[in-house]
Amino acid sequence: MPLLLPTDYHPSLSVRDTEAAIVFIRENFQAILSEKLNLQRMSAPMFVEKDTGLNDNLNGIERPVDFDMLANPGHTIEVVHSLAKWKRLALKQYGFGMHEGLYTNMNAIRRDEELDNFHSIYVDQWDWEKIISKEERTTDTLEITVDQIFSAIKAIEHEVAVRYPGSVYHLPDHVCFVTTQELEDRWPDLTPDEREVEITKREKAVFLMKIGDKLQRSGKPHDGRAPDYDDWQLNGDLLFWYEPLQTRIEISSMGIRVSEESLKEQLKKAHCEDRAELPFHKMLLAGELPYTIGGGIGQSRLCMLLLGKAHIGEVQASVWPEDLTKKCEAAGIEFL
Repeated sequence: MPLLLPTDYHPSLSVRDTEAAIVFIRENFQAILSEKLNLQRMSAPMFVEKDTGLNDNLNGIERPVDFDMLANPGHTIEVVHSLAKWKRLALKQYGFGMHEGLYTNMNAIRRDEELDNFHSIYVDQWDWEKIISKEERTTDTLEITVDQIFSAIKAIEHEVAVRYPGSVYHLPDHVCFVTTQELEDRWPDLTPDEREVEITKREKAVFLMKIGDKLQRSGKPHDGRAPDYDDWQLNGDLLFWYEPLQTRIEISSMGIRVSEESLKEQLKKAHCEDRAELPFHKMLLAGELPYTIGGGIGQSRLCMLLLGKAHIGEVQASVWPEDLTKKCEAAGIEFL
């Protein structure tokens, strides 16, 4: 997405007030979320060993930041892209029971990210995961969970509005559920990005389902998804229409995780069958991991959305190219 610079932009909060609001949003939202989804906060790694297969491969082309370790020679350590697979393993290792889950503060580096108003090389999100039964691997379970997350976002919106009146971007009251195939059928001549903008502009809040598999008309996926965590038939993105920038913003990516059967199918479709020999994947295929639902909720993006900010750099400290920084400064956008 190209850099969007709103005209006559004047943030309603100073940098120091923005920092205070960020703390308020983060501390209170995670408490609301954990109560609604029955989650316990757990510590999480910033890096994992490459050979475990635990790192998120994203679209398969992004390069993880890696390094070696003096005390453990011969092993490559990777900074996580996300904790999508680690969480499922942690639920087993820590003895979580049916309908119990965990959440953690996940910090990642994605050095190949294309920078714009919503994307930084630094990623901070609430990563969460919850155990469900195999019978609950359904669209109904997915939609109920999305509604719970949406209600948590609406609850923190209300609390922020009370504390910072006049500084909150108000969100819609309901979320619309739609599939990627329905969007392609409706707007076959638009690109996937254009379809997302169009549906979100009309509905204001959208959960876009079934991301990763090929669509019927184009024969191409709507968007990339790694084949070894989300079930492509039971996942989706939570999108909001963002009036200040006249576009959509993604707040969460989530889904019911792969079963033994769907993992085999998706590895084959993605030509990644060699991953079946990695330790995590062996455990999953052997039925040794619980069935789960999980995802990530962007911390900086949620703060940006609720506070009406024009750029993610206003709510997180990162590194930006000099030309981008100058353009934003000229538009009244002050980076942390």
